[in-house]
Amino acid sequence: MLRAAPRPTVRTVDPGRRSQAVAGWILASPFVVVFVAFTAGPVLASLGMSFTDIRSTDLRTPFAVEFVGLSNYADLVQDPVFRKVTVNTLLYLLLGVPLTMAVAMLVAVGLNSVARLRGFFRVAFYLPVVTSIVAVSVVWKYIYRDEGGLLNTALSWFGIDGPGWLDSTTTALPSLVVMAVWRNFGTLMVIFLAGLQTVPQEHLEAAEVDGAGAWRRFRHITLPTMRPVLLFGAVITGIGYLQFFEEAFVMTKGGPLDSTRSVTFFTYDQFSYGNYGYAAAASYLLFLAIVVLTLVQFRLLRERD
Repeated sequence: MLRAAPRPTVRTVDPGRRSQAVAGWILASPFVVVFVAFTAGPVLASLGMSFTDIRSTDLRTPFAVEFVGLSNYADLVQDPVFRKVTVNTLLYLLLGVPLTMAVAMLVAVGLNSVARLRGFFRVAFYLPVVTSIVAVSVVWKYIYRDEGGLLNTALSWFGIDGPGWLDSTTTALPSLVVMAVWRNFGTLMVIFLAGLQTVPQEHLEAAEVDGAGAWRRFRHITLPTMRPVLLFGAVITGIGYLQFFEEAFVMTKGGPLDSTRSVTFFTYDQFSYGNYGYAAAASYLLFLAIVVLTLVQFRLLRERD
């Protein structure tokens, strides 16, 4: 006996839901237009630009565009200056991120145990974050001055002849790292202080009753509990340190001997020279480095059972 074929189901669209969807798109359309025009559009245009040789020798000469494929990326890998600025950026990252997180955690733990004036100290430590980076860089440039600088003057009180901190290829980059740590740890301090409030006090009290000291409680209870907070702090700090530019631009101009020149500084220079395709390729290599760094941090700091 043959069975009748099932009738196809006809989906009915609720007019109310359709009108809500239309209203939602109408309300979102201004943002979508602005996003496409000023964010997605320029990003896609710069990506296409990275595969071209687009130059302008002067303001009167029109742009000359030539498709070169992956030539810009290949030239960057072989460029000794780009290799040097890449190493500088990695050193800045590897020195700055752990130091910033360690200082922020130390200050956060200290403030977490303070009952009075916690808000005052929190604001005081956060002030450098909201201060203009140019103003901060100018002040620290005078602190690092060889003659008359505040740091070398303080060292002279103890009979120590301080070096020219920003004039040596050995000390210039670490000096910028110290300044960056001082300026940026306030953000992580606030985040870590909020994370410390989420650590279950009953777990800490039980561990203390069992004889665990302060360090063991911090290592085996506080840090594992704050793993998502640490991940967030590491990601935002790493992204910021990979893009450092203003400090070197104001304090050292990338010197001495390109020892403080970063990838963003290199991209800025290439754009200033009119090598727009080359600059776009360098910026996308930096974007790729940010993606890889973020994936590594998620791998290392993700929550574990």
